Amino acid sequence: MDYTLLGVALALVCVGLVMIYSASAIWAEQNLGHSLYFFKRQLIWASISLFAMSFFSRFDYNRYREMVLPIFFVTVLGLIGALASLPIAGVHRWIRVGPIGLQPAEFAKLTSVLFLAYYLDRKRSKTSSPWWGLVAPTAVVFVLLALIGKEPDLGTPSLMLVVAMLLIFIGGGQLKHLGAAFLAFMPVLAYELIKYPYRRARMMNFLAPFNDPKGTGYQLAQAILAVGSGGWFGKGFGASKLKLMYLPTPHTDFIFPVICEELGLIGALALLALFATLLVRGTRIARQAPNLFGTLLAAGITFTICLQAFFNMGMSIGLLPTKGIPLPFISFGGSSLLATLIGVGVLLNISRQTQAAALAPQK
Repeated sequence: MDYTLLGVALALVCVGLVMIYSASAIWAEQNLGHSLYFFKRQLIWASISLFAMSFFSRFDYNRYREMVLPIFFVTVLGLIGALASLPIAGVHRWIRVGPIGLQPAEFAKLTSVLFLAYYLDRKRSKTSSPWWGLVAPTAVVFVLLALIGKEPDLGTPSLMLVVAMLLIFIGGGQLKHLGAAFLAFMPVLAYELIKYPYRRARMMNFLAPFNDPKGTGYQLAQAILAVGSGGWFGKGFGASKLKLMYLPTPHTDFIFPVICEELGLIGALALLALFATLLVRGTRIARQAPNLFGTLLAAGITFTICLQAFFNMGMSIGLLPTKGIPLPFISFGGSSLLATLIGVGVLLNISRQTQAAALAPQK
């Protein structure tokens, strides 16, 4: 299998654990009386997720074809269950199973990719048609997008929609049809932006983060200042001031500015290099996959992880509007880490199957 990809994934997990400890220790001590609280929880999730990655790296990805409908059905039930559960911080994103909280939307990203890979592989001769190549698959994926959007959550559906459009294009969809679909989606996006006051505020903060640095623009302004204060080499591990109660939860969506402040531009570029390597290796696995199903599955997983990383880092430094999207491998969150490493496991299995197919004629 692709040991470079495996090494990158393990390195990102280790970076995530270290930075979660650095970003959360003071907050956890002040609010929970235990500085290792978030680190220990993430360590447990990392152990579970690495075991899951190992399992899925050995599970033949071709067998997912038989499981698409059950997986899709379970995902829909999970999203409905989240909507029916008690809200946390005003949103319905989690399902509580005893002490464990699961976020179904994180796994819905994989489900969307799996369905599209399966559908586009089966309909490969019809993907140039606007109905079979765009309307039908998008309508099915829209079920997931609508349920996630009701939580409410705009960032995750936007990410899933971009990945879906890329997969449809790779699967043979016509660029003109995709362009028309994008234009048709713009009014929906505009409506969702103006529907909630906090989203309008985020958009205004993105356009001018320092117009109200003590009010609605506080979070983004503090993040930008932290990134700038890190300089080339950073203030040193554990020396971030951003985490000293300037942000409510610096170990979650805004962990990247903490990394920039402590490790500087060099540390940020090193993190970017790890994600760039993951993108290159994932794309290589997709190009060399034994069949179209494997190509689309590998491409979808790779795009999901790397685009999510780009969205998170972009919004945390003011390049994109602020959205609640975690940084893969790095941000605190068990569901995100588990879903990400399951995806990596599938990528590793596809690379393993590619190698097996290449060696088969020689036996």
